[in-house]
Amino acid sequence: MAASSHKPLHITCTDFKSVARALTVVENELPGANELLKNLRYIKTTPIIGITGPPGAGKSTLVNSLVEQLVSKGNKIAVLAIDPTSPFNFGSLLGDRIRMTNHFNNTNVFIRSLATRGSLGGLSAKTIEMADVLRAAGFDYVLIETVGVGQSEIEIAGLADLTFVVLVPESGDEIQNIKSGLMEIADAFIINKADRDDADLFANNLKKIIHQKETTETPVFKTVATTNAGINEVADFILTAKDIKNTRKEFLLTEKAYKLIQQKRMADIDKKKLQQDLAEALKTEGFNLYHFVETQYFAS
Repeated sequence: MAASSHKPLHITCTDFKSVARALTVVENELPGANELLKNLRYIKTTPIIGITGPPGAGKSTLVNSLVEQLVSKGNKIAVLAIDPTSPFNFGSLLGDRIRMTNHFNNTNVFIRSLATRGSLGGLSAKTIEMADVLRAAGFDYVLIETVGVGQSEIEIAGLADLTFVVLVPESGDEIQNIKSGLMEIADAFIINKADRDDADLFANNLKKIIHQKETTETPVFKTVATTNAGINEVADFILTAKDIKNTRKEFLLTEKAYKLIQQKRMADIDKKKLQQDLAEALKTEGFNLYHFVETQYFAS
């Protein structure tokens, strides 16, 4: 019996039900999740494409158009859409997924939403695990669309082989975008909604700043995702970069391992119960948060 549990798992992109079941087991830490992850086998090199940027940049519409282009070129695509979780009711806001409804019945496209569950960087340890399940399923590309939450979006660099930062012409002072860490993580920039005023000026200013910062220039694409303008160029860039060698592999794997260890060590912390305990403790005169944490979670 013990030996059979170590057989390679048959998760395949030709059977979406097997993929969905595996993701559900991993996401919800159901029985067998650890064995599933430990026995993943990768039958091919599947690049992970990270798409990040501030709210309102049109990331979901862009992903929708990009998936259409990649599928038209004969690829099987998986999309993992990371959605914000409300810190007040722990619910996920999955409204953006409605923009991808035209792909729901496409046998070459698998779409899954994942709540951040309070992870401030827009990514959670579950993102790592679920992305690896999708890689093992044999998709040609895995696209991860992340929550646009500013500086902490640099976490996507710890997961993706290729990272796109999506901006819009009215994003504001480009210097602020550099300060936020976006410059350091971008393998390419996409200026979406490029039919708006000052798009060319914004693109030229961005290119100048990139040139000042780097010896090799990061590509800047201009797109209008609602009309598919410029999407083909982005898709071609992804296709030509398929064999990209990530020079940050050791650093990235360290970050992934750290998150996984962190998740395991925090497994017994129930956030809802923590909130209830805090609500009760607040009724006590002279409440001290540090004393509460020490006595509730670290006292022997």
